[in-house]
Amino acid sequence: MLTRADIDDLKRTFVPVALTDEGPPVDDIPPPESLADYGLSDDSGAEPVSPSAAKSPAGRRLTFTRFADVKMPTTSRYLVKGVIPNVGMVVVWGPPKCGKSFFVFDLVAHVAAGWGYRGRRVKQRPVVYFALEGQEGFMGRIEAFRLEHGAADIPFYLSSDRIVLPQDGAAVVKSIREEFPDVRPGIVVLDTLNRSIVGSENDPADMGSYVRAADMIREAFDCVVIIIHHCGVEGTRPRGHTSLTGAADAQLAVNRDAAGNVVAKVEWMKDGPEGDEIVSSLEQVTVGTDDDGEAITSCIIRDTERSAIKGKEKVTGAAAIALRILHDTLADAGEIPHPNTHIPPNTRTIQVETWRSNCYAGMTQDDTTPASRQKAFVRASNKLQEKQLIGIWNGTVWAVS
Repeated sequence: MLTRADIDDLKRTFVPVALTDEGPPVDDIPPPESLADYGLSDDSGAEPVSPSAAKSPAGRRLTFTRFADVKMPTTSRYLVKGVIPNVGMVVVWGPPKCGKSFFVFDLVAHVAAGWGYRGRRVKQRPVVYFALEGQEGFMGRIEAFRLEHGAADIPFYLSSDRIVLPQDGAAVVKSIREEFPDVRPGIVVLDTLNRSIVGSENDPADMGSYVRAADMIREAFDCVVIIIHHCGVEGTRPRGHTSLTGAADAQLAVNRDAAGNVVAKVEWMKDGPEGDEIVSSLEQVTVGTDDDGEAITSCIIRDTERSAIKGKEKVTGAAAIALRILHDTLADAGEIPHPNTHIPPNTRTIQVETWRSNCYAGMTQDDTTPASRQKAFVRASNKLQEKQLIGIWNGTVWAVS
């Protein structure tokens, strides 16, 4: 332990050096940018303190409120009640082609329009949407929404420009402010994380930098940042490092049910209810014609009564995977055949061989041999027909609605 004499010796040794002409006065030495300036590292995961924050004004006093005087705020804090908070970060995740981008677009477009959403209260706010995957197809979604709802114009702003975070975080804020000086977005959507992150989703440093950049956007506009993300290999959680979900204020999981409906579930929400489900159908619509006079199609999200899917028997395992692959393939490449007495009217179909090939590609490593893949597919196909979830005729297959 240092004695008073030791301390006096240290003062005599070091203090005069700072007061000579050999260096700047102590008060003029700038604070370090980080612990790295001192050759140190911080593994605590805590947010760094900025130099400006480290310099508290002299005489600054903190404020305190007595227990009896603490009042709970009653101001509503949502954009879509029970689904999207008014400020924060929301992660929407799910497997590829489950309809999560269609769901999020439909949801935020209702916010931009100020329309109620599936019986839930909505507060109108402008929306900025960064479509970083399938940009051309996204324009078709907007046209489908416009035709479906008769929306001539709403404060929804689409960007197809490539952005990466954290590098482009400041540019995102600056561009929005300069492009729309009179608009403060209530929602900024990043679709998807995979197409907007620098580095690896699994690296804690890279994901931490991404989260901080998203936080900067949130703080700049006092808004919600919605991040659309894929699931991990096991399909039970969002892909990558958990610092993303740890920073989120709400998390929604999107999947397909046995009937092919898009089911979005509120997995958790800070200061809000959990477990709510929003069930939608994803239906193909014609949005125009191309230069060859052929139909241009897209898909639209439509409300589906929960009772409509309760009657469907649930399937699991390989049958559930095969059914999901069928719905995904129908959404991507399904065609309506000429009218006949075997296939319901206006029903999209695909070739059984196309479905079989896609199922083979999606099977697990346990089904690696041709014989095992064929056996698994036949069992799944038979079970789905027994449950009356699919129909097969003349080499084509369709989903039973």
